[in-house]
Amino acid sequence: MQPYYISTTYNHSTRRQRNTDGIHIGASTGINITHAKIGTGDDCISIGDDSHEITVTDVTCGPGHGISIGSLGKYKDEKDVTGIIVKNCTLTNTDNGVRIKTFPDSPSPSAASGIHYEDIIMVNVSNPILIDQLYCPYTQCEQKSPSKVKINNVSFKNIKGSSFTPLAVKLVCTTGTPCENVELTDIDLTYAGDKGPLTSMCSNVKPTIIGVVKALGCATSSLAPLPLSKK
Repeated sequence: MQPYYISTTYNHSTRRQRNTDGIHIGASTGINITHAKIGTGDDCISIGDDSHEITVTDVTCGPGHGISIGSLGKYKDEKDVTGIIVKNCTLTNTDNGVRIKTFPDSPSPSAASGIHYEDIIMVNVSNPILIDQLYCPYTQCEQKSPSKVKINNVSFKNIKGSSFTPLAVKLVCTTGTPCENVELTDIDLTYAGDKGPLTSMCSNVKPTIIGVVKALGCATSSLAPLPLSKK
């Protein structure tokens, strides 16, 4: 199969509109998104189940909800996500940065692996680095059991810029199948607000940490269940 390229795309809607993803990919292999400028009310780019060998480069995102894998794990018999590269992108004034999101209480097991974010610039971004396995928007689910989406082989490298929230790195994995082989390398994020010091949180994951200040390197760690996330 020949790779498929998407470039020079611009979308715009007000930032509060729901389900207005700029680009959504699912059940696809060999997609390249490059040199795109996207502003929307939801994810600038979302990558759903059964996506493989997807490359996102030189994308400008904002406003919007960031560049996301998922949401995954909501429906029965979802297929794995593998081989995702997001590189040389800039996110500005977005509600999230680079994110992996999965629902709790997944009806079927699946996996997301080989996901790599590198050379990313954040400008006033909330939740710049986020793994959220308690994703539950608009209270549409209950925390009956942990997510069954296995997250493995994920890296965040050379991510720099400013966070709008003091919690700049949040890795919340499932108690049932904790994340494995997660790497944080050369993370340099600042926070200039008045809601507390710059910090990070990791739950059910023990990432490899290289070139990261203590505040961003899992300053708080937990193996206990956490409340559902509704954003």
